[in-house]
Amino acid sequence: MNITRRQAGAGLLGALALPGFARAQSFPSRTIRLVVGFAAGGPTDVIARVVAQDMSASLGQSVIVENRTGANALVATEAVAREQADGYTLMVTTLSHSVNSILLPNARYHPLRDFAPVSLLAVLPLIAVTGATTPYRTLAQLVDAAKAKPGEVTYGSAGNGGSAHLAAALLAVQSGTEMTHVPFRGNAPALTEVMSGRVSFMFYPMIGLADHIARGSLRPLGVSTAERSPDYPQVPTMREIGYPGFEDYSQGLGIAAPAGTPEPVVARLNAAVRASLEKPETNQRLKSLGAIVTASTPAEFGAFLERDLDRWRRVIEAAKITG
Repeated sequence: MNITRRQAGAGLLGALALPGFARAQSFPSRTIRLVVGFAAGGPTDVIARVVAQDMSASLGQSVIVENRTGANALVATEAVAREQADGYTLMVTTLSHSVNSILLPNARYHPLRDFAPVSLLAVLPLIAVTGATTPYRTLAQLVDAAKAKPGEVTYGSAGNGGSAHLAAALLAVQSGTEMTHVPFRGNAPALTEVMSGRVSFMFYPMIGLADHIARGSLRPLGVSTAERSPDYPQVPTMREIGYPGFEDYSQGLGIAAPAGTPEPVVARLNAAVRASLEKPETNQRLKSLGAIVTASTPAEFGAFLERDLDRWRRVIEAAKITG
C-alpha cells in the first residue's frame, strides 16, 4: 500500500508539472511582439531591433518590434501591462518605466508589480556638452556661473522626465545650484539650441556627438561613466569633476513581460537575450550606439528595477520635479 501511495504521489506531481513543462517546450509557437514606447530610429528602437533579430534566430519564431509612441512611453507601458502573460508580448523598458510611475499619479501600472523582468540589455551613458561659443570651458565653470546667478544657466532636454532632464536636475541637486530646464520635443532640437549658445548645456547620449565635437561646434564637459570613455578619452568623468556616484544614474534598457508570465517562458526568453548580447557582432553594434552591454538574469534585472525606482524617486523629490 505504501508503495502504491508513493507511486500515486509521484504521478500526481508529474501531472501537475506537465503543463508548465509542456508550455516551456512548445514556446514560442508564434510571433512575439517587442513593444518600444518611442519612435523608430532612436537609440532604444535601434537596440531593440538588433536584439530582436538575434532572438528570432535563436527562438525559431519572428520577434517583431512594434513602436507604440506617446507620453514618454506611458502609452506602451500601460498597454503591455494589460496584455496576456504568455510571453508573446514584451516591452523594452527605459528609465521612463520608473519615472512615469513617480511623476504621474494616474499612471495605470506599477513598474515592479505589473511586470516580469526578463533581462537587462544595456546602459546608455550621457555626456554633458555646451556650445563652442559659451564661456564654459569646464563643468566647474558652468557650476560656478549657476551659483553666481541662480536660474540663469539653462539646460535642454527631450522633455520632462527624460534622461537629459533628470541628469541635469541631479547635477543641480548635487552642486547646490538652481538651473533652468528648457524642454524640447526631442534631443535633436535641444542640441541645436545648445550648439547655438541659446541654451547653456545639456546631457546627451554619447552616440552621434563625435563629429560635432571634432568640428568644434560642441565642447564636452563630462561623461557619466564610471571610467573615462574610450570614445572621449580627453573628457573627465563626473566623479573626477567632483560628483561621485553619477554613473549610477545612467539610463538602463531592458526587456520585461507582463506579470504572471510563466518562469520557464521567462527563462527561455532570457536565454535568447543573453545569446544575442554575447554575439561579438551584436556586442560591437551596441557599443557603436554608445551603449554599455549589460546582460543579466531575470532576478538581477528585477533588483535593478527596484534600485532604479528608488534612485529616480530621490532625484525627483530632491529637485522638486513635477509632472
